[in-house]
Amino acid sequence: MSAPQIQFRDPQRAKALAAALQRAVDRAGRRMALMHVCGSHEQAIARYGLRSAFPRELDVIMGPGCPVCVTDLPEVDEAVALALQGVRVATYGDMLRVPGTSRSLADARAEGGKVEVVYGVSEAVRLARATTEEIVFFASGFETTAVATAAEILRGPPKNFSVLSAHKYIPPAMEIVATVPETRIEGFLAAGHAASITGWGIFEGFVARHRLPVVVAGFEPLDILAALVRLAELAADRTPAVENLYPRCVTREGNLPAQEQLWKVFQVEGGHWRGIADVPDGNLRLRPEFAHLDARRRFRIDLERLRDCAPDALSEHCICGKIMSGIASPASCRLFGKECVPDTPVGACMVSAEGTCRIWHQYGGAPQWRTAP
Repeated sequence: MSAPQIQFRDPQRAKALAAALQRAVDRAGRRMALMHVCGSHEQAIARYGLRSAFPRELDVIMGPGCPVCVTDLPEVDEAVALALQGVRVATYGDMLRVPGTSRSLADARAEGGKVEVVYGVSEAVRLARATTEEIVFFASGFETTAVATAAEILRGPPKNFSVLSAHKYIPPAMEIVATVPETRIEGFLAAGHAASITGWGIFEGFVARHRLPVVVAGFEPLDILAALVRLAELAADRTPAVENLYPRCVTREGNLPAQEQLWKVFQVEGGHWRGIADVPDGNLRLRPEFAHLDARRRFRIDLERLRDCAPDALSEHCICGKIMSGIASPASCRLFGKECVPDTPVGACMVSAEGTCRIWHQYGGAPQWRTAP
């Protein structure tokens, strides 16, 4: 006799969870705003039309959960400059059209720069092994992706391989969002894949400092609905606590061998996240003992040649920072769906598949019956 199959997309269970979510919000007796910090959560919410099941009094807002979107202009400029200097830069497809100060990597490639699209760091290492050219991997992503970069570095890549790290560390960004004066956020939905590395215990200090609940969630529709029900219950009762609703993948301690690799290779540094703020300990940079693999130390990166091109005049109207901070929505932007669309993005949130603007555009402009906040 076979074991019963676990179902994560059962309509009847979804209806029951939606009713429970309504009860939790009703019990609060006020408009409630909850934030998730993961592009994959926003994709699932939009793709499966989950907002249509949310209470009218509940705003579920995407925060700074798109690593490509928060990659700062100077970081993009460094990759563009290297490509224009003749260095072969390998990166994810989402990074190609992210605007720097005056150019993107796609612009650099159009001008003759050597830019390769890869699916991951291991493919960039294979490129390096197949050539004598210098290969720089422009690395983006949160701690989950940074672990893969760290693993390849510890395996011993070829001598012509180096890393330009734009990896980010999400817990410090949650601290920033929680202290934004305009914030209405009453609780956070944490990304299950990142928590599978760090463990859910990492959020205990955050909860104690800010008196806000955190619930770890998976990525199937029922995962998200169940986690939102529990988060709304905690917020309604003003109970600061951490709860793990993704126990099939996440433990309190997390993946200890992965953490060991991550922190053996990387250290945290403060730095600016595009459109948001300076985030203390928000950037992951290579430790000094891996300086020979650090593109910033290995090459003289000439940014002067990028100053001959003026920034896009529309960029001053982009509100990606406010969107990622949870104090505006894509529908609040005068450029959204007009001058700023996936084929001609003005802001990084429209470039990446995990960006809020790109997701909302893909699934109908505003994938819900209202446009708050």
